Amino acid sequence: MPDGGKDDAAPSGSENGPVPQQPDAPMPENPLAHIVYYEPRIPGNTGSAIRLAAVTGARLHLVEPLGFDLSEAKLKRAGLDYHDLAVMDVHPSLDAALDALPEARVFAFTTRATTRFTDVEYRPGDVLLFGPEPTGLPPEALEHPRVTDELRIPMLPGRRSLNLTNAASIAVYEVWRQAGFAEGA
Repeated sequence: MPDGGKDDAAPSGSENGPVPQQPDAPMPENPLAHIVYYEPRIPGNTGSAIRLAAVTGARLHLVEPLGFDLSEAKLKRAGLDYHDLAVMDVHPSLDAALDALPEARVFAFTTRATTRFTDVEYRPGDVLLFGPEPTGLPPEALEHPRVTDELRIPMLPGRRSLNLTNAASIAVYEVWRQAGFAEGA
């Protein structure tokens, strides 16, 4: 560090100051759950989902078309330095994403569902399917033959929806809670 103490290998930080280095963290062998974003449009939400996947051991799947380029600054900023700690796949279609997970149950999250997300006994590797902002999952995704059930996250009446990654976080943490926060610190 001959240039006055700056370590070139350190992350550049965020708007809130430097980001601490992540310890060498192993990737979970089997994902806790698969988060599937159907045609996501907002890069910041996807960046936050990358961070969610990194800290919970979930695997993130993006279904094209994406409403942004994966190199966008907003995506990178929201994911901070967690990109290397998360596993993410991009699929050309919902069928391709689900074909990659042939044994998984698929839970589609929608405000129109009658089953609460807490009424499900989750299993490792379940798929949590979320639609794009601001429309949610279209009928062709909700009617996909692989969808096991449609789930909702309760909200106060008259509210349209939660932020996409907030909803995914609520669902992923319920899956992890039911698993006893296995491998969590």
